[in-house]
Amino acid sequence: MVKRKTYKFKKNGIIEVNEYHDGSYGAPGKCRKKKEKPTPEEMQRINHRNKADRCRHRLLEYFTAGDTFATLTYEVKNRPPDMETAIRQFAETMRKVRTAYRRKGEELYWIRNIEQGTKGAWHIHLVINEIGDTAGILKRAWVYGGVYAVEIRLSDKLYDEDFTKLAEYMTKDSSTVEKKKDGSWSRPRVRQSSYSTSRNMPLKEPEVKKLKRWKEEPKPKKGYIIIKIHEGINPATGFKYRRYTMVRLREGPAGTQKRRE
Repeated sequence: MVKRKTYKFKKNGIIEVNEYHDGSYGAPGKCRKKKEKPTPEEMQRINHRNKADRCRHRLLEYFTAGDTFATLTYEVKNRPPDMETAIRQFAETMRKVRTAYRRKGEELYWIRNIEQGTKGAWHIHLVINEIGDTAGILKRAWVYGGVYAVEIRLSDKLYDEDFTKLAEYMTKDSSTVEKKKDGSWSRPRVRQSSYSTSRNMPLKEPEVKKLKRWKEEPKPKKGYIIIKIHEGINPATGFKYRRYTMVRLREGPAGTQKRRE
């Protein structure tokens, strides 16, 4: 059996479709697969994938490529003694930022990941909606070190059409590794992390349908164009999965849309 989950963002301006074989039913012509309990490693990968998916969905719904990616750094003398302190310092900073946004009549949206590296240094990665003076507001509010800010669209390392790169970057944790040029895997660079978002960014549940068969090629909805396709094999089930993102033709690429009120 094939399942399709359809997520809609920005008043249907962006649609993401997830299609996958339900492993519990087996592939066509094969017996129903016995359900097996995932290993701790598999559960870790599943949980991280789910977190990255939710992050990407919030990016698609509440942000654009013209918004800001910032890194808040700590001077050595100001490094927090523990994660609890870092979380409190970030919260104090965002209260100042929220006040500045309200004075300009703007609502604040943010996604952040506090990270301590394996060598002891601390920093905070932050995605925040741009209101014209966002970098300046952050620099005035953050008193523990430096602020480095860039438009999301200007970073090849962080930007792609459906925000996959940025979502993965924002959800790094102590188990995250990167593949080297020689094919080997790097060691984790994060000792501990804390991921969170502002509370004013709810997500709608997807529409779920059951399909009779797997279609070899995805087709866009009328009036839309597909901008990104991800395909592969689910390591847990051994079956194909596919994710593709489409945008309404008159609105252009997902990353260039203007936020709607």
